[in-house]
Parts: sequence; structure tokens; C-alpha cells
Amino acid sequence: MPAISRPTSKDVAQEAGVSQSTVSLVLGGKWSGRVSPATARSVRDAAERLGYRPNQAARNLRLGTTRTVLLMVPTLTAPFFGPVYTGAARVAAAHGFGVVVSTWPDDAQGPADSPFGSEEAIDGVLASSMAVDALARFGETPAVMLDSGPDPRTAGAVPTIDFGVADGMRAIARHLAGLGHRRFGHVAAAVDQWTFRARAAALASVVDDLPSGVLLRETCAIDVASAKEAALRLLSADDPPTALVCDDDLIAAGAYKAARACGLDVPSELSVSGFDDVLLATALEPELTTVRLPAEELGAQGMAALLDLLAGRRPAARVLPGDLVVRASTAPPRAASPGRRA
Repeated sequence: MPAISRPTSKDVAQEAGVSQSTVSLVLGGKWSGRVSPATARSVRDAAERLGYRPNQAARNLRLGTTRTVLLMVPTLTAPFFGPVYTGAARVAAAHGFGVVVSTWPDDAQGPADSPFGSEEAIDGVLASSMAVDALARFGETPAVMLDSGPDPRTAGAVPTIDFGVADGMRAIARHLAGLGHRRFGHVAAAVDQWTFRARAAALASVVDDLPSGVLLRETCAIDVASAKEAALRLLSADDPPTALVCDDDLIAAGAYKAARACGLDVPSELSVSGFDDVLLATALEPELTTVRLPAEELGAQGMAALLDLLAGRRPAARVLPGDLVVRASTAPPRAASPGRRA
């Protein structure tokens, strides 16, 4: 079977009765003031009749760009990062860019086996939940940091889009304090990232200001089994917490398991809160009180900032607020009972 040839810009030019340069101007969106509206319509009509599609790869080669952005995330298994990609890809597609995803290795020095490891292969980087030092691998490639926190060494040099995680954690702590809780257990992610350090500091500041406030902390991996063990350690204390504040909704699922293992009802005997508001939060029973972070908006605004950077503009740092979502997993602490004080 003979190969089917694709129509070329030369074919469109012959069909419309114009030069190839005119076709390039019209289909490249640069015809205004240089080609008459009638000629532009004639070229577009000819391209549609022939089924012509521009060769994007050749165009990019001429321009010296790939129109590809690399989104770096810590993991592909956490449900939080799917919406981040969705937001970034939506904005990218609207501007003729594609987004590829890779993960940072444990040493956070860069994607050792990624085909996008060199600055020549990509036009820009969106780096999520990472220290700015990790960008060194990409040299002068334009980059935007997502949910990575401010860094005084690069203030104004590397644009940042962050969540208001400290405000979100303070909202959770104040919600629990308003219910009457004074003994808090922090089931904290054992990950050295700005976002988790900010959550821990915010929680501690609220508890420190409470009369008779007590804060216990145990760390864990961000998985259910590890979180369950950390929560069990907190609940086995001589004077255990009446509320478990978890750094992540998946960690909160482990706290639920620990409560069940201890024969404690959530929320009448133990309040539990999460963070992020992924789909799991409403799959748990009772549904989880948590902080909703606009993950898709993070990706979208990050991509918009990167496009500004590529266009020679300097986008300002932005902070996206989270929203406290109160559900059925938090309630006032129960009255005093043997072995446990309210």
C-alpha cells in the first residue's frame, strides 16, 4: 500500500493562490497588518479543505525551543500530585506547550535516569515540594518552585507559588482548641520539606498559647501502616492526646486504624484531622476534618508564572490559601473516664 502523504504548506499556498511565506504568516498568527483579512480567510479555508496541520516539531526546531515543560514531583503515588499536573497541563496546552512528569530521587539532586535531565531538552521546570538547591542540575533553565517555601538566597530570582500551610494548620489547631481539646498528638510526616516544617511550627505555636496545652509528636512515613504505628505510640502515652493532628489525609487513615485498634471511637473518644483534602478524606468513615489545598490551582498558577518567565517577565511570589473543611471526625473531648483525663 502506498504511503499517504500529508499536505504541506506548499500545497496550501498553491490551493489558496498565495506564497508559502503568506501561508506561514497566516497560520502562525502573524498576518495582521501584513496580509489582508480576505487573503487570511482564503489561506485558512485552503488549509481546512486539505486537512493541513502544521509540523510542530519543525516549527520548534526553527524557533530553538521544545515547548516542553518538566514537572518534578517527589512521588507519583501520592494522590495530591495528580491535580497539580492537571492544572499545569491545562494552562500549558492553552499556550501550545506540553508537560512531562518525573520524580526526584531520594537524594534530591535531580532525576538521574530522566531523559529530560539536560537544560537543552526542556524549556522550563516546575519543581514541586523541593529545596531550591535541587535546581542546580538544570543550570540556567527557567524554573518556578511550587509548594517549596520562600528561600532568602533566591528571593526574587526563582518565582515561588506556595500554599498557606501555616495558616491552614493554625485553623485546624484553633478548631480543635475551640472544641475544648488541650492535649494534641501530632502524627507528623518524617519528610524534611518546608511544607511539613511549617505545619509543625504552626501547630506548636497554637498549642503553646493554650492554657495547659500539651503537644506530643511522633513521626512516620506517608503511608497507612507507618502512620498507624506512630499514632499507636501517641495513644499509648500515660496521658494520651484527645486529638490527633495528621500532616496528611493518608496519615489520618492510619490514625483511624490506630483508634480502632485501641477501641476508641472517632470522634466521640478521639478527634482526628488530616491535611490536603484528597478523595480519601470523604471515603473515610466518619468523613475527615481537613484542610483543602487547591492543588490544581497550584499547577495552573505555577505554569502561568513559568510562561511569564519565558516571556521575559518577572512573576511575583504567590501564596494560595487553604480552607478548613470541618467534617465528622472532630468533636469535643469526652468527659473524664478511668485511665484518661478530658
